[in-house]
Amino acid sequence: MTTAVPVKGSTAAGPQSTTAGRLIALGRAEATLLLRNRTALFTALVLPVVLIGTLHSMLKKQAETTPGLDVDSMLIYGSVGMILAFVVYYNLTAAYVGRRGELVLKRLRTGEARDLEILLGTAVPSLALGLSMAALIGVGGSLGLHLTMPVNPLLMLVGLVLLLGTMIALAALSSAFTKTVESAGITTLPVMLVMQFGSGLFFPLEVMPTQLADICRLLPTTPAFQLIRVGWFGTDGSAAPTDFLGSWGTAAPHLVTGAIWCALAVWGAVRYFRWEPRR
Repeated sequence: MTTAVPVKGSTAAGPQSTTAGRLIALGRAEATLLLRNRTALFTALVLPVVLIGTLHSMLKKQAETTPGLDVDSMLIYGSVGMILAFVVYYNLTAAYVGRRGELVLKRLRTGEARDLEILLGTAVPSLALGLSMAALIGVGGSLGLHLTMPVNPLLMLVGLVLLLGTMIALAALSSAFTKTVESAGITTLPVMLVMQFGSGLFFPLEVMPTQLADICRLLPTTPAFQLIRVGWFGTDGSAAPTDFLGSWGTAAPHLVTGAIWCALAVWGAVRYFRWEPRR
């Protein structure tokens, strides 16, 4: 009589899935839906590029009244920020609302995937597309405009992770107050305006009145954007550029404020996110 030897990583019902496998599967399914949605693709691919032209014109006008404003570096920084805002925050909010309305999120919760895996898996295509576009604009634009190499790449990475985490949490929170995909353009507008005008993307903080700039530095996404800027250029615009070690001192207040906002956004998403439509 032969005794069957259990295979590691499997059960009687078949092989167990892993967290990475579930995220990849969810991301692949979401990417297929994204590619079929022409409106979402237009918002993600075309609209940010159109706004880059507008940003360039605005920065040139601001440079006329603000001596020393580095138009080229602010153009690349602002372009990368706008791409992430549209592709990650706005697009992901619409995705959460759409999958909730189709009862996809409700059905996924009956499977092996945990709640966090479902949310992150849905975000995978938006993150991949946003980061790819941002890298293309950032690297290509920097080389074309002959910008200096980043002062502190590690600080840039910290800022990027903090920014993406905050955006995903804000997208989940915003979806709770968004009834349909079509209304996402309205419900996300306040956060989009805060990102574009309050985070120094359209209007660099150094061209604002001092008191207004200080208020903007306390807004939800501004600290993370400022971390990326400090890591890239060695300054947040309030002082002269510094080196690798000095950039950590400049970034410390933004790091603390950004971590607090990210935690609050995650708390709000956990507290208010809805997995199925109201009846």
